[in-house]
Amino acid sequence: MATKRLVLGEWLPDQPGLTGALQEAFNVFPKQSGYGPFPTVKDFSNSASQPLLTTIAGKFGDTVQLFAASENRIYKFNPNNLDLDNVSYLVATVLTDYVSTTRWNFIQFGNTLIGANGQNKLQSWVIGTSTNWADLSADAPVASYVTVVRDFVVASRNTSEPNKIYWSDINNETLWTAGATSQSDFQVIPDGGNIQAITGGEFGLVLLEKSVVRMSYIGAPLFFQFDTLSKTLGCYEPNSVAQYENKTYFLSSDGFYVCDGTAIMSIGSEKVDRWFFNDVVESTLNQMSATIDPERQIVIWVYPNTSGSLSFLIYNWKVNGWSHGVTTCNYVAPSTTTGTTLEQLNIYGGIESVPASLDSRLWAGGKAILSGVRNDKIILFGGTPMPAEIITGDIQDGMQSIAKLAYPQVDEGSASVAVASRNRLDADVVFGSQLPASTENRVPLRSVGRYHRFKIVPTGTWSNVMAVDVETQSVSNR
Repeated sequence: MATKRLVLGEWLPDQPGLTGALQEAFNVFPKQSGYGPFPTVKDFSNSASQPLLTTIAGKFGDTVQLFAASENRIYKFNPNNLDLDNVSYLVATVLTDYVSTTRWNFIQFGNTLIGANGQNKLQSWVIGTSTNWADLSADAPVASYVTVVRDFVVASRNTSEPNKIYWSDINNETLWTAGATSQSDFQVIPDGGNIQAITGGEFGLVLLEKSVVRMSYIGAPLFFQFDTLSKTLGCYEPNSVAQYENKTYFLSSDGFYVCDGTAIMSIGSEKVDRWFFNDVVESTLNQMSATIDPERQIVIWVYPNTSGSLSFLIYNWKVNGWSHGVTTCNYVAPSTTTGTTLEQLNIYGGIESVPASLDSRLWAGGKAILSGVRNDKIILFGGTPMPAEIITGDIQDGMQSIAKLAYPQVDEGSASVAVASRNRLDADVVFGSQLPASTENRVPLRSVGRYHRFKIVPTGTWSNVMAVDVETQSVSNR
């Protein structure tokens, strides 16, 4: 009788099971050793008057303010009663809707939040001072995307000029007119198609349909230099872009990539790219969203799938690993500083309605936490672990063997295990009964075949599932 430890390594749905790659890593996220639980979503706010598309928060000093945006309104979260109050702009003192848009894009510059919707002039909110959003300035451009590159606000893409980049004067987000005393200017990128997104930092990254361009500050008289990093590979979907530190993650026409401003590297090739394009409904890719969860060190993409629900795809950049799942979250948003404290628990009306565990960073006040929107509410990923499962690749012990016992290795929890055995790789994969581990952590199995794969379903308040030990015994083929 042989005992083997099957370490739960990479989920590689683009690879066959006989390679040893995991065939499923569902509703979990990759860790250095094994996988951790991914939390359910819980409502954080009351309902807005329209379906929401994204959220954004700003923090300046000790003041934290949280907003959510629909197609044509921006709402401010009231931490005292959980309401979302319409704080869109005023026209002749009348609260006015914006021109409809599919998605707002926001950035913070100093104490000012700046929003772009591709239809109106850039909008601004001064943290702790403003009572309504307003035009950033009279000469601010209409743009779909906005970011900060060094000391400049940078904006791009409107209906008539989809390949044009604008930047403000240095350290002055309200001045957008070029002149002898201003460093504000613009640049048209003639090749590469439409601008799909821009990201910032020490340098800017301009993602176009068929190219990627680096934007570097060089001072007068040109101010910025534009260098093409790729002439053929570009960004397939604007809403697939997420940034952490100097790295920008995005979806191209053939899969997922990351760019550090110097090189563009594939992170999904022969791992998840083919699986993703089979799972996504490409006609609804404009409903995709992407964000960073720095607490778990992962990138998350949410998108409509071919089953009629919403999938999430996760990439952990520390371990170069993937996982996936399903969600009720319509859009994930940049990790949000909520400004909520433990003293405000009473506003939720009971412990069962609290949107995160009591040891969550949410209650620290002003700390980053993964958020998003579901229909007309802001949500947080702070609930109990989602129902999860992991399926190993195929193992083989001689021409034919019996899988007899399994011992799941789960920190702070337990698991149920099932086995699927086949004599040929072209046979259907059919799992037997899923049985819970005993108090001795033993799961009895009796399944005969040439190839075996195992399904592990963690249970309890588990924190990490790392491996499954299995006992198999070779049998005669006569």
